[in-house]
Amino acid sequence: MKRDVYLDDMPWEEALERYLGYLAEIGACAPGPPEKIPVEEAAGRVTAAPVYAVISSPHYHAAAMDGFAVPAVKTYGASETSPVRLKVGGEAVPVDTGDPLPDGCDAVIMIEDVHYVEPGLIEISHAAYPWQHVRVIGEDIVATEMILPANHYVRPFDLGGMIAGGVGEVMAHPRPRVFLLATGNEVVEPGAVLRPGDVIDYNTRVQKAAMEQWGAAVRRVGIVADDVGGLKEAVLEAVRCSDLVLINAGSSAGSEDYTAGVIRLLGTVLVHGAAIRPGKPVVLGAVDGTPVVGVPGYPVSAYLCLELFVRPLVYKMLGRLVPERERVTADVSRKIVSALGVEEFVRVKLGQVGGRMVATPVARGAGLITSLIRADGIVRVPRLSEGYRAGDTAVVELFRPLSEIRETTVIIGSHDIALDVLANYLRLHYPAATLSSAHVGSLGGLSALQRGEAHCAGVHLLDEESGEYNVPYIKKMLPGRGVVLVNLAYREQGLMVARGNPRGIKDVAGLARSGTRFVNRQRGAGTRILLDYRLKESGVDPAEINGYDREEYTHMAVAAAVASGSADAGLGIRAAAKALDLDFIGMVEERYDLCILREYWETPYIRRLLEAMGDPAFQEAVRSLGGYDLRHCGRVMWEN
Repeated sequence: MKRDVYLDDMPWEEALERYLGYLAEIGACAPGPPEKIPVEEAAGRVTAAPVYAVISSPHYHAAAMDGFAVPAVKTYGASETSPVRLKVGGEAVPVDTGDPLPDGCDAVIMIEDVHYVEPGLIEISHAAYPWQHVRVIGEDIVATEMILPANHYVRPFDLGGMIAGGVGEVMAHPRPRVFLLATGNEVVEPGAVLRPGDVIDYNTRVQKAAMEQWGAAVRRVGIVADDVGGLKEAVLEAVRCSDLVLINAGSSAGSEDYTAGVIRLLGTVLVHGAAIRPGKPVVLGAVDGTPVVGVPGYPVSAYLCLELFVRPLVYKMLGRLVPERERVTADVSRKIVSALGVEEFVRVKLGQVGGRMVATPVARGAGLITSLIRADGIVRVPRLSEGYRAGDTAVVELFRPLSEIRETTVIIGSHDIALDVLANYLRLHYPAATLSSAHVGSLGGLSALQRGEAHCAGVHLLDEESGEYNVPYIKKMLPGRGVVLVNLAYREQGLMVARGNPRGIKDVAGLARSGTRFVNRQRGAGTRILLDYRLKESGVDPAEINGYDREEYTHMAVAAAVASGSADAGLGIRAAAKALDLDFIGMVEERYDLCILREYWETPYIRRLLEAMGDPAFQEAVRSLGGYDLRHCGRVMWEN
């Protein structure tokens, strides 16, 4: 097949409008024929016709209180000075809540308002009015009245209303039948023995779960190889038994990307390529009157295309409007650069710091599923904008409730694995609380405090002149600011190398050896500062090190580079080396502290954090990682 290229580069709203308009013309996006289902199975479904009551509720006059049913006329004139006496069983009939009202009675007197004069005789001091404390026939629902309209999403209490109205069955729009196809010679099922080049098919699982939440009935089938004939056959089979087909991967313009071409051979391609990032290679088409969507292979691209193009289609097929996500306005903490002409969707972490909401961008790679896990929401960068400057205001569409986000402790600064453990124990102690940790290096963390973008910063900055950790830098970068410096842990820093240390590296001087490949931390990271200090001590010029300019943002990323063989050595903590089964050449024990702005010292954000740090289970979990000493964990090391 001839290699396909993008035919379009249109704004996503225009692409969606064109696609839905075409599908409406061919009758491919309306709800299917209604189906009759039992009311008890209707929760989460959408009514296809109005629902009318068969009976009234209540269907008899019912006592609304425990007490005595009476003819109201028999109570007239009763007062505290002139009480009325009634014979039990004749003029006053005992009733419990929900009992039918006895013949001749039209009111109920609460048991608390009666006084027994003698057995069989009661006395009341207040007159009853007609229908007092009585649930009359049809008080809630009157037979023949409409309980629910058409195109109504059925909630749990809607079930109660229908059943109370005597409804046993309801006409509902059918769940759209969605067929998921995964393609690619490199794609394998979860649990398979992995070889280099294999890609685990988790995309279709993510999509299945999302669409089932929206109300679709999703069928996932096996993986289709990168073969035109096989893909054509699979698509034809899929459109015969579904209302919507999703083809995962193969939507780009590579030599083995056949999705757009196959859809075009079998039917119509309306859009190939939208002006969005990530998600540009999306394919919107139809085969034999059935919508077929080509979804990009990268997980973030795939999920974004699902949200932008598939979600509106599924909701149309259900007869529903797409629910709008909760939004919040936030200050952008770091510059976001974006290309003109493309609408970019940037994942962000959020936190309430002082009186403002702060949004910090997370990793932007389209292949990073964890960026969706960690993000609290998405900022849309308009296609005619080049991004946001630090401090600009942006609208964030939320992934989780705003009330939960407001309970987030924001830590920006140096990365440490212990922070991940702390986040877990914070959640165990306080289920509503979370910890947001952005890895920008120790200097970046102090800068964030300077700008008021975090409650505290993770720092481990060694001052060359004094040999002291953190305090000299805080005095320089936060002059006059009230801060409290609390120790989290002491940790061992050193060189991570492959098992057996095949390059024979003993110290930082060995990094300059010919053929040795190094992976560094980013500028401003305390680990980078430590490296530069040791290189200066050893008389090694950084320019002599192959990979000095190759940067990663976390200890685990450095360890992964060494474990994968793309680097021979990297500087990091022992716990990261242990986690990936690397050899470790210890260099120094350093102090990792949390620099906390004093204005937040007495707030729940910090009090909860300190409580979690003091949990013996947390401390034991950190020690088990290797290379940690928690002798001063939670101790105030310095304050200003």
